[in-house]
Amino acid sequence: MFKHVLVVCIGNICRSPTAEFLFRQELGHRNNVHVSSAGLRALIGRPMDDHAMEILREHGIDAATHRARQLEPEMLREADLVLAMERRHLNAASQLAPEASGKLFLLDKWHDDSDVPDPYRKSRRVFEDAYALIERGVSSWLRYLE
Repeated sequence: MFKHVLVVCIGNICRSPTAEFLFRQELGHRNNVHVSSAGLRALIGRPMDDHAMEILREHGIDAATHRARQLEPEMLREADLVLAMERRHLNAASQLAPEASGKLFLLDKWHDDSDVPDPYRKSRRVFEDAYALIERGVSSWLRYLE
């Protein structure tokens, strides 16, 4: 059973917080699972990207409280499950805390096991595509968190 899920991307302002807030919405009534996110090169203290926040808002999720955090080795050690958006994120996280490598997986593991492309500084449409992939990934992990 996974009690602490950590979601990782680069800047922690688009993909990983989107997944974090989607997990929180889906797991809302289960107080025993904690979900957080962080970035390998976080834009520390920044709120979510406007497009990402707007798409979440359209799905009934308020992410205005999010502030980007830098991924630290201790976060990887404390998490029971670490979900990354891209393979290169898995590799970087594994280098940061090699002892955590057994709990590192792609968010899309249960589908195509493919990367979720970075929408940062791209069009709203690219953000919508990323949201759809993130939503699919989050849904696929829920059965392991119940």
